[in-house]
Amino acid sequence: MNLKSGSVDQFEQFSQFKDLQEFNAHLEMWLSVHKDKFSKGELAGLKRLVRFAAKIPGVSNAKIGTVLKAIHEEYNGNGISRSTFKRMIAKAAEIGIFTVHETERKNGSQSSNLYVFNRFPKSEPPKKDKLDRPNKTINLSKTNKNQKITKRNETVLDHTFTSDRVPQSFISTVKCFFSEAKQIEEFWRMAAFAAYKNNCELNTILETAIHSFKQLIRKMKTSAIAKPAAYFYGILNKKFEEKYFEELLEMGFPAEDNAFSLNFFTKSS
Repeated sequence: MNLKSGSVDQFEQFSQFKDLQEFNAHLEMWLSVHKDKFSKGELAGLKRLVRFAAKIPGVSNAKIGTVLKAIHEEYNGNGISRSTFKRMIAKAAEIGIFTVHETERKNGSQSSNLYVFNRFPKSEPPKKDKLDRPNKTINLSKTNKNQKITKRNETVLDHTFTSDRVPQSFISTVKCFFSEAKQIEEFWRMAAFAAYKNNCELNTILETAIHSFKQLIRKMKTSAIAKPAAYFYGILNKKFEEKYFEELLEMGFPAEDNAFSLNFFTKSS
C-alpha cells in the first residue's frame, strides 16, 4: 500500500541519518564511487534534490516540477529537462543512493514520490574462521630474519627514487621541502584522488597540483600543519570544485553561490 502524501515532517521516521553532517558524509562516499555514472545535468538535478532533503536529513518529497523550477531559477533560465531528472532518479535508485516510495492523496490519486537516501554500505567484517583461528607458535629465528628485512625496507629513499608516475616538474617542486620519495608519491596520490573525485582528467592536474602545493608551503610558514598531505588534499579538492563550476558556466550554467559546493549542504539549507 502506498504512503499517504503530506508534509515532509511526517516522514521523519524514514531518515537514516542523525544530522546533516552524517548525511553529507555518506553522500560524498556514494559519489566518490559513482559520480562518473551521471551526466553534469543529472548531477545538477541530484544536487538540487539533496537540498530538498536537508530539513529532514536524507528525506525529500519534493515534486519534480518544484525541483526543476528551482534549478531553472538558480541557473537563470538554463535548467534541465524532466527526462534528464527522471534519468537521474532511475540511476540513483538502481545504484542504491536512495529508495523511491510512491505516495497517494486521500482520494487515491498519485502524488509526489518520497525519496529516502540510503547510508553508504560498510565493508564486510572479517570472516569468522579468520577471527577464531589460533595463533601460530612463534619461530624466533624467522622473527629475527623478518626484523632484518623490515630494517632494510625502512631505509629512506630520496627523491631520485620517486616513481615514474609522478611528473618531474612536480618532483622538482616538492623535493625542496619533502625530500623522500615516499612523501612525494603520497602528495601526488592525494592530487590524483582529488582529481578523480571531481571528475578531472589526470593529464590536467599538474598545474593545479603545483600551485596547491605552494599554497600549502605558504601556510606551513605561518602555521603548524599536523598532516601536510591531508591539508594539501583539502586545497586541491576546493580548486577542483571551482573548476567543476567553471565548466558548468561554459556549458551555459551560471556560477553557483560559493556557500554551496559539491558537498551539497549548508547550515541554512
